[in-house]
Amino acid sequence: MLSIRLRKWVVALAVVLGAGFASAAHADSGTIRISVLKGGWFIGASGGSGTLVFQGRRYPLSIGGLSAGLVFGASKTDLVGTVSNIRRPSDVAGVYGAAGAGVAAVRGVSAIVLTNEKGAVLTMQGRQAGLMVNADLSGLAISLRR
Repeated sequence: MLSIRLRKWVVALAVVLGAGFASAAHADSGTIRISVLKGGWFIGASGGSGTLVFQGRRYPLSIGGLSAGLVFGASKTDLVGTVSNIRRPSDVAGVYGAAGAGVAAVRGVSAIVLTNEKGAVLTMQGRQAGLMVNADLSGLAISLRR
């Protein structure tokens, strides 16, 4: 009798644990490369393009954004990294928000982790060139180009 109850508990526990991991198991990851130009005087704007590689296919991206706070100068940033927790290419599209501070004088190194409303997580690093001083709140919008 005890072994039947124990088996039932083990099966029930396996079902519960399996259901908890099922959604994470279906999520996938890819690589992302973006290039962003940013400029501003108190209010900043940014724009650029990029590429998502997901499940062996390449998807072109458009980048745009605004920032407000202390923003002076202009810079170009090239970032490369991974995007995780996505199920389809369209999951990378969305608005990513960040608060940041930094200085780029001629050349600098950047690293950033961003999350959108769909749960996609961008982990990127790269180089920044230009003259930029910022302490701002910014939003970055990524969309798939057709």
